[in-house]
Amino acid sequence: MAAFATSCAQVAASRPRIATSQNLSRCIIRNLGNGIKIASSAKLKSSSHISSTMSLSQSFLSTTTKAKATVLKAMSTSSDGPVSGLPIDLRGKRAFIAGIADDNGYGWAIAKSLAAAGAEILVGTWVPALNIFESSLRRGKFDKSRVLPDGSLMEISKVYPLDAVYDSPEDVPEDVKANKRYAGSSNWTVKEAAECVKQDFGTIDILVHSLANGPEVSKPLLETSRKGYLAAVSASSYSFVSLLKHFIPIMNPGGATVSLTYIASERIIPGYGGGMSSAKAALESDTKVLAFEAGRKHKVRVNTISAGPLGSRAAKAIGFIDMMIDYSLENAPLQKELTAEEVGNAAAFLASPLASAITGAVLYVDNGLNAMGVSVDSPIFKDLNIPKDVKS
Repeated sequence: MAAFATSCAQVAASRPRIATSQNLSRCIIRNLGNGIKIASSAKLKSSSHISSTMSLSQSFLSTTTKAKATVLKAMSTSSDGPVSGLPIDLRGKRAFIAGIADDNGYGWAIAKSLAAAGAEILVGTWVPALNIFESSLRRGKFDKSRVLPDGSLMEISKVYPLDAVYDSPEDVPEDVKANKRYAGSSNWTVKEAAECVKQDFGTIDILVHSLANGPEVSKPLLETSRKGYLAAVSASSYSFVSLLKHFIPIMNPGGATVSLTYIASERIIPGYGGGMSSAKAALESDTKVLAFEAGRKHKVRVNTISAGPLGSRAAKAIGFIDMMIDYSLENAPLQKELTAEEVGNAAAFLASPLASAITGAVLYVDNGLNAMGVSVDSPIFKDLNIPKDVKS
Protein backbone atom coordinates (compact mmCIF):
# COMPACT_ATOMS: atom_id res chain seq x y z
CA MET A 1 0.00 0.00 0.00
CA ALA A 2 1.33 3.43 -0.84
CA ALA A 3 2.52 5.62 1.98
CA PHE A 4 1.78 9.33 1.79
CA ALA A 5 3.63 12.54 2.61
CA THR A 6 3.94 13.39 6.27
CA SER A 7 6.39 15.27 8.41
CA CYS A 8 9.80 13.70 8.18
CA ALA A 9 9.70 13.24 11.94
CA GLN A 10 7.28 10.42 11.26
CA VAL A 11 9.84 7.93 10.09
CA ALA A 12 8.77 5.36 7.55
CA ALA A 13 9.99 1.86 8.23
CA SER A 14 12.82 1.02 5.90
CA ARG A 15 12.52 -2.22 4.03
CA PRO A 16 15.26 -4.83 4.41
CA ARG A 17 17.87 -4.37 1.73
CA ILE A 18 18.17 -7.36 -0.54
CA ALA A 19 21.61 -8.22 -1.77
CA THR A 20 21.66 -7.86 -5.54
CA SER A 21 23.16 -10.74 -7.48
CA GLN A 22 24.64 -9.97 -10.87
CA ASN A 23 25.53 -13.55 -11.65
CA LEU A 24 23.56 -15.73 -14.00
CA SER A 25 22.11 -19.03 -12.80
CA ARG A 26 24.64 -21.78 -12.50
CA CYS A 27 23.79 -25.39 -13.07
CA ILE A 28 25.96 -28.33 -12.07
CA ILE A 29 25.39 -31.10 -14.54
CA ARG A 30 26.41 -34.60 -13.61
CA ASN A 31 26.55 -37.42 -16.11
CA LEU A 32 24.87 -40.50 -14.75
CA GLY A 33 25.20 -43.40 -17.15
CA ASN A 34 23.15 -42.72 -20.26
CA GLY A 35 21.28 -39.73 -18.77
CA ILE A 36 21.95 -36.47 -16.98
CA LYS A 37 20.85 -34.99 -13.72
CA ILE A 38 20.61 -31.35 -12.79
CA ALA A 39 22.13 -31.18 -9.33
CA SER A 40 21.34 -27.59 -8.55
CA SER A 41 19.73 -24.65 -10.31
CA ALA A 42 19.47 -21.11 -9.05
CA LYS A 43 16.30 -19.25 -9.85
CA LEU A 44 16.71 -16.50 -12.38
CA LYS A 45 14.32 -13.61 -12.53
CA SER A 46 14.07 -11.34 -15.56
CA SER A 47 13.27 -7.92 -14.14
CA SER A 48 12.97 -6.15 -17.48
CA HIS A 49 9.21 -6.42 -17.17
CA ILE A 50 9.10 -10.24 -16.65
CA SER A 51 8.79 -11.45 -13.09
CA SER A 52 7.84 -15.07 -13.62
CA THR A 53 10.37 -17.55 -12.24
CA MET A 54 12.40 -19.43 -14.76
CA SER A 55 13.12 -23.16 -14.75
CA LEU A 56 15.55 -25.31 -16.67
CA SER A 57 14.25 -28.22 -18.70
CA GLN A 58 16.31 -30.91 -20.34
CA SER A 59 15.89 -33.20 -23.28
CA PHE A 60 18.16 -35.80 -24.71
CA LEU A 61 18.07 -38.41 -27.42
CA SER A 62 19.92 -41.67 -27.08
CA THR A 63 20.07 -43.85 -30.16
CA THR A 64 22.62 -46.12 -31.79
CA THR A 65 23.87 -43.22 -33.89
CA LYS A 66 23.36 -40.39 -31.34
CA ALA A 67 24.55 -41.48 -27.93
CA LYS A 68 24.13 -39.28 -24.88
CA ALA A 69 23.16 -36.13 -26.86
CA THR A 70 22.00 -33.57 -24.32
CA VAL A 71 20.16 -30.32 -24.92
CA LEU A 72 19.59 -27.82 -22.12
CA LYS A 73 16.97 -25.14 -22.61
CA ALA A 74 16.01 -22.26 -20.35
CA MET A 75 12.22 -22.19 -20.40
CA SER A 76 9.79 -19.78 -18.78
CA THR A 77 7.01 -21.25 -16.70
CA SER A 78 4.70 -18.69 -18.32
CA SER A 79 5.89 -19.59 -21.84
CA ASP A 80 7.44 -16.18 -22.36
CA GLY A 81 10.38 -17.61 -24.27
CA PRO A 82 14.06 -17.94 -23.41
CA VAL A 83 15.38 -15.96 -20.49
CA SER A 84 17.62 -13.03 -21.24
CA GLY A 85 21.24 -13.39 -20.30
CA LEU A 86 21.40 -9.72 -19.23
CA PRO A 87 18.46 -9.00 -16.95
CA ILE A 88 18.02 -5.54 -15.43
CA ASP A 89 18.08 -6.26 -11.72
CA LEU A 90 17.53 -3.33 -9.35
CA ARG A 91 16.45 -5.35 -6.33
CA GLY A 92 17.78 -3.77 -3.16
CA LYS A 93 18.02 -0.36 -4.82
CA ARG A 94 16.02 2.71 -3.79
CA ALA A 95 14.97 5.43 -6.23
CA PHE A 96 13.74 8.97 -5.66
CA ILE A 97 11.78 10.35 -8.61
CA ALA A 98 11.22 14.11 -8.53
CA GLY A 99 8.38 15.51 -10.57
CA ILE A 100 5.51 13.00 -10.59
CA ALA A 101 2.08 14.59 -10.26
CA ASP A 102 -0.08 12.19 -12.28
CA ASP A 103 0.06 8.81 -14.00
CA ASN A 104 0.60 9.69 -17.66
CA GLY A 105 3.99 11.37 -17.90
CA TYR A 106 7.54 10.16 -18.33
CA GLY A 107 8.22 10.37 -14.59
CA TRP A 108 5.48 7.85 -13.83
CA ALA A 109 6.69 5.54 -16.60
CA ILE A 110 10.24 5.68 -15.25
CA ALA A 111 8.98 4.85 -11.76
CA LYS A 112 7.10 1.83 -13.13
CA SER A 113 10.12 0.51 -15.03
CA LEU A 114 12.36 0.91 -11.99
CA ALA A 115 9.74 -0.84 -9.84
CA ALA A 116 9.41 -3.67 -12.37
CA ALA A 117 13.18 -4.13 -12.11
CA GLY A 118 12.87 -4.45 -8.34
CA ALA A 119 13.68 -0.95 -7.07
CA GLU A 120 11.90 0.66 -4.14
CA ILE A 121 10.12 3.87 -5.20
CA LEU A 122 10.01 7.25 -3.45
CA VAL A 123 8.31 10.20 -5.11
CA GLY A 124 8.64 13.98 -4.88
CA THR A 125 5.49 15.83 -5.96
CA TRP A 126 4.98 19.52 -6.63
CA VAL A 127 3.26 20.95 -3.56
CA PRO A 128 0.17 22.46 -5.28
CA ALA A 129 -0.52 19.08 -6.90
CA LEU A 130 0.24 17.00 -3.82
CA ASN A 131 -3.27 16.66 -2.36
CA ILE A 132 -4.81 15.62 -5.69
CA PHE A 133 -2.02 13.12 -6.35
CA GLU A 134 -2.27 11.53 -2.90
CA SER A 135 -6.05 11.45 -3.05
CA SER A 136 -5.97 9.76 -6.45
CA LEU A 137 -3.59 7.11 -5.08
CA ARG A 138 -5.77 6.45 -2.04
CA ARG A 139 -8.96 6.19 -4.07
CA GLY A 140 -7.38 3.74 -6.50
CA LYS A 141 -7.64 6.09 -9.45
CA PHE A 142 -4.15 5.09 -10.56
CA ASP A 143 -4.53 1.37 -9.88
CA LYS A 144 -4.93 0.46 -13.54
CA SER A 145 -1.77 2.32 -14.51
CA ARG A 146 0.09 0.93 -11.49
CA VAL A 147 -0.09 -2.61 -12.85
CA LEU A 148 3.35 -4.08 -13.49
CA PRO A 149 4.10 -6.77 -16.09
CA ASP A 150 3.83 -9.52 -13.48
CA GLY A 151 0.34 -8.39 -12.52
CA SER A 152 1.27 -6.78 -9.21
CA LEU A 153 0.79 -3.09 -8.45
CA MET A 154 3.65 -0.63 -8.27
CA GLU A 155 4.11 0.40 -4.66
CA ILE A 156 5.21 3.89 -3.68
CA SER A 157 6.86 3.73 -0.29
CA LYS A 158 6.40 7.42 0.38
CA VAL A 159 5.36 10.65 -1.34
CA TYR A 160 7.23 13.82 -0.37
CA PRO A 161 6.12 17.39 -1.04
CA LEU A 162 8.72 19.07 -3.23
CA ASP A 163 9.14 22.39 -5.00
CA ALA A 164 12.55 22.22 -6.65
CA VAL A 165 12.55 25.95 -7.42
CA TYR A 166 13.53 26.57 -3.79
CA ASP A 167 16.75 25.15 -2.39
CA SER A 168 16.19 25.86 1.32
CA PRO A 169 13.62 27.57 3.57
CA GLU A 170 15.63 30.80 3.46
CA ASP A 171 15.00 31.03 -0.30
CA VAL A 172 11.21 30.96 -0.05
CA PRO A 173 9.56 34.38 -0.48
CA GLU A 174 6.97 35.44 2.06
CA ASP A 175 4.18 35.52 -0.51
CA VAL A 176 4.84 31.88 -1.35
CA LYS A 177 4.81 30.88 2.30
CA ALA A 178 1.44 32.62 2.63
CA ASN A 179 0.03 30.97 -0.50
CA LYS A 180 -2.87 28.72 0.42
CA ARG A 181 -1.64 26.07 -2.05
CA TYR A 182 1.33 25.51 0.28
CA ALA A 183 -0.72 25.57 3.48
CA GLY A 184 -0.43 22.39 5.51
CA SER A 185 2.75 21.26 3.76
CA SER A 186 6.17 21.44 5.33
CA ASN A 187 9.74 20.44 4.53
CA TRP A 188 9.20 20.83 0.78
CA THR A 189 12.34 22.66 -0.39
CA VAL A 190 15.07 20.56 -1.99
CA LYS A 191 17.29 20.62 1.09
CA GLU A 192 14.43 19.68 3.43
CA ALA A 193 13.19 16.91 1.14
CA ALA A 194 16.68 15.37 1.04
CA GLU A 195 16.93 15.58 4.82
CA CYS A 196 13.56 13.88 5.23
CA VAL A 197 14.52 11.07 2.87
CA LYS A 198 17.75 10.60 4.82
CA GLN A 199 15.88 10.45 8.12
CA ASP A 200 13.23 8.08 6.78
CA PHE A 201 15.31 5.72 4.63
CA GLY A 202 18.99 6.55 5.12
CA THR A 203 20.23 6.36 1.54
CA ILE A 204 19.13 6.15 -2.08
CA ASP A 205 20.75 4.67 -5.17
CA ILE A 206 18.87 6.32 -8.02
CA LEU A 207 17.83 9.95 -8.50
CA VAL A 208 15.45 10.91 -11.32
CA HIS A 209 14.78 14.51 -12.39
CA SER A 210 11.47 14.74 -14.23
CA LEU A 211 10.87 18.46 -13.78
CA ALA A 212 10.34 21.30 -16.23
CA ASN A 213 8.40 24.53 -16.28
CA GLY A 214 8.44 27.64 -18.43
CA PRO A 215 5.81 30.22 -17.51
CA GLU A 216 6.23 31.91 -20.90
CA VAL A 217 6.73 28.76 -23.00
CA SER A 218 4.15 29.92 -25.55
CA LYS A 219 6.07 33.13 -26.26
CA PRO A 220 8.81 33.37 -28.91
CA LEU A 221 12.26 33.88 -27.44
CA LEU A 222 12.36 37.47 -28.72
CA GLU A 223 9.23 38.21 -26.69
CA THR A 224 10.30 36.37 -23.55
CA SER A 225 10.92 38.50 -20.48
CA ARG A 226 14.03 38.19 -18.35
CA LYS A 227 11.88 36.96 -15.50
CA GLY A 228 10.24 34.30 -17.66
CA TYR A 229 13.58 33.17 -19.14
CA LEU A 230 15.26 32.84 -15.76
CA ALA A 231 12.20 31.06 -14.34
CA ALA A 232 12.45 28.45 -17.10
CA VAL A 233 16.14 27.88 -16.45
CA SER A 234 15.59 27.77 -12.70
CA ALA A 235 12.77 25.21 -12.77
CA SER A 236 14.00 23.11 -15.69
CA SER A 237 17.79 22.97 -15.39
CA TYR A 238 19.18 24.44 -12.17
CA SER A 239 16.64 22.33 -10.28
CA PHE A 240 18.65 19.29 -11.37
CA VAL A 241 21.88 20.82 -10.07
CA SER A 242 20.15 21.55 -6.77
CA LEU A 243 18.66 18.06 -6.49
CA LEU A 244 22.00 16.39 -7.10
CA LYS A 245 23.79 18.79 -4.74
CA HIS A 246 21.46 17.97 -1.83
CA PHE A 247 20.81 14.29 -2.54
CA ILE A 248 24.30 13.14 -3.51
CA PRO A 249 25.47 13.02 0.15
CA ILE A 250 22.92 10.26 0.74
CA MET A 251 23.53 8.40 -2.54
CA ASN A 252 25.39 5.13 -2.36
CA PRO A 253 28.60 4.82 -4.43
CA GLY A 254 27.75 3.34 -7.80
CA GLY A 255 24.47 5.23 -7.87
CA ALA A 256 22.96 6.84 -10.95
CA THR A 257 20.96 9.92 -11.87
CA VAL A 258 18.74 10.45 -14.90
CA SER A 259 17.08 13.62 -16.18
CA LEU A 260 14.86 14.37 -19.17
CA THR A 261 15.73 16.73 -22.00
CA TYR A 262 14.39 17.52 -25.47
CA ILE A 263 15.77 17.97 -28.99
CA ALA A 264 14.95 21.70 -28.81
CA SER A 265 18.22 22.02 -26.91
CA GLU A 266 20.13 21.69 -30.19
CA ARG A 267 17.59 22.12 -32.99
CA ILE A 268 15.02 24.82 -33.70
CA ILE A 269 11.51 23.85 -32.59
CA PRO A 270 9.25 26.81 -33.45
CA GLY A 271 6.72 27.40 -30.68
CA TYR A 272 8.86 25.89 -27.93
CA GLY A 273 9.70 29.25 -26.42
CA GLY A 274 9.94 31.13 -23.17
CA GLY A 275 13.58 30.13 -22.73
CA MET A 276 12.76 26.43 -22.54
CA SER A 277 15.12 25.55 -25.39
CA SER A 278 17.88 27.38 -23.53
CA ALA A 279 16.99 25.57 -20.32
CA LYS A 280 17.28 22.17 -22.01
CA ALA A 281 20.61 23.16 -23.55
CA ALA A 282 21.84 24.13 -20.09
CA LEU A 283 20.60 20.82 -18.68
CA GLU A 284 22.59 18.85 -21.25
CA SER A 285 25.72 20.90 -20.66
CA ASP A 286 25.33 20.49 -16.90
CA THR A 287 24.92 16.74 -17.38
CA LYS A 288 28.47 16.52 -18.72
CA VAL A 289 30.02 18.71 -16.03
CA LEU A 290 28.11 16.99 -13.24
CA ALA A 291 29.11 13.59 -14.60
CA PHE A 292 32.75 14.56 -14.06
CA GLU A 293 32.25 16.10 -10.63
CA ALA A 294 29.85 13.47 -9.26
CA GLY A 295 31.85 10.64 -10.80
CA ARG A 296 35.22 11.70 -9.42
CA LYS A 297 34.03 12.63 -5.96
CA HIS A 298 31.07 10.32 -5.31
CA LYS A 299 31.24 7.51 -7.91
CA VAL A 300 27.77 8.50 -9.15
CA ARG A 301 26.82 8.46 -12.84
CA VAL A 302 24.90 11.33 -14.48
CA ASN A 303 22.97 10.90 -17.73
CA THR A 304 20.01 12.47 -19.49
CA ILE A 305 17.39 11.12 -21.90
CA SER A 306 16.31 13.19 -24.88
CA ALA A 307 12.77 11.92 -25.23
CA GLY A 308 10.47 12.33 -28.19
CA PRO A 309 7.05 14.00 -27.97
CA LEU A 310 4.45 12.50 -25.64
CA GLY A 311 0.87 13.68 -25.19
CA SER A 312 1.12 14.07 -21.42
CA ARG A 313 -0.81 16.66 -19.45
CA ALA A 314 2.37 18.65 -18.86
CA ALA A 315 3.31 18.62 -22.56
CA LYS A 316 -0.07 20.04 -23.53
CA ALA A 317 1.06 23.33 -21.99
CA ILE A 318 3.06 24.13 -25.14
CA GLY A 319 -0.16 23.98 -27.14
CA PHE A 320 0.94 21.95 -30.17
CA ILE A 321 2.10 18.64 -28.79
CA ASP A 322 -0.31 16.71 -31.02
CA MET A 323 1.29 18.32 -34.08
CA MET A 324 4.73 17.26 -32.85
CA ILE A 325 3.55 13.68 -32.39
CA ASP A 326 2.12 13.64 -35.92
CA TYR A 327 5.34 15.15 -37.27
CA SER A 328 7.39 12.43 -35.60
CA LEU A 329 5.12 9.72 -36.99
CA GLU A 330 5.66 11.02 -40.52
CA ASN A 331 9.38 11.76 -40.36
CA ALA A 332 11.13 9.55 -37.81
CA PRO A 333 13.00 6.47 -39.09
CA LEU A 334 10.69 4.32 -36.97
CA GLN A 335 7.13 5.17 -37.92
CA LYS A 336 5.38 4.41 -34.67
CA GLU A 337 4.12 6.41 -31.75
CA LEU A 338 6.61 6.71 -28.92
CA THR A 339 5.37 5.27 -25.64
CA ALA A 340 6.21 6.45 -22.16
CA GLU A 341 7.18 2.87 -21.31
CA GLU A 342 10.03 2.99 -23.85
CA VAL A 343 11.51 6.00 -22.09
CA GLY A 344 10.97 4.32 -18.72
CA ASN A 345 12.83 1.22 -19.87
CA ALA A 346 15.73 3.33 -21.15
CA ALA A 347 15.94 5.03 -17.75
CA ALA A 348 15.95 1.65 -15.99
CA PHE A 349 18.85 0.58 -18.20
CA LEU A 350 20.82 3.76 -17.45
CA ALA A 351 20.21 3.27 -13.72
CA SER A 352 21.29 -0.37 -13.80
CA PRO A 353 24.70 -2.02 -13.61
CA LEU A 354 24.39 -2.77 -17.33
CA ALA A 355 25.20 0.91 -17.92
CA SER A 356 28.02 1.02 -15.37
CA ALA A 357 30.45 2.68 -17.83
CA ILE A 358 27.96 5.20 -19.24
CA THR A 359 27.96 8.72 -17.83
CA GLY A 360 27.75 12.25 -19.20
CA ALA A 361 25.62 10.95 -22.06
CA VAL A 362 22.53 12.20 -23.87
CA LEU A 363 20.51 9.12 -24.83
CA TYR A 364 18.00 9.74 -27.60
CA VAL A 365 14.74 7.84 -27.18
CA ASP A 366 12.67 9.33 -29.99
CA ASN A 367 12.31 6.69 -32.72
CA GLY A 368 15.41 8.19 -34.35
CA LEU A 369 13.88 11.59 -35.10
CA ASN A 370 17.04 13.34 -33.86
CA ALA A 371 19.01 11.87 -36.77
CA MET A 372 16.83 13.43 -39.46
CA GLY A 373 18.08 16.46 -41.39
CA VAL A 374 14.96 17.10 -43.46
CA SER A 375 11.21 16.58 -43.20
CA VAL A 376 10.44 13.75 -45.58
CA ASP A 377 6.71 14.55 -45.52
CA SER A 378 7.42 17.86 -47.26
CA PRO A 379 5.80 18.19 -50.72
CA ILE A 380 9.25 18.84 -52.16
CA PHE A 381 10.06 15.14 -51.69
CA LYS A 382 6.82 13.83 -53.16
CA ASP A 383 8.58 12.34 -56.20
CA LEU A 384 11.15 10.41 -54.17
CA ASN A 385 10.57 6.77 -53.41
CA ILE A 386 10.66 7.08 -49.64
CA PRO A 387 9.33 4.04 -47.74
CA LYS A 388 6.24 4.93 -45.76
CA ASP A 389 4.32 3.03 -43.16
CA VAL A 390 1.20 1.52 -44.67
CA LYS A 391 -1.79 2.82 -42.73
CA SER A 392 -5.08 0.97 -42.86
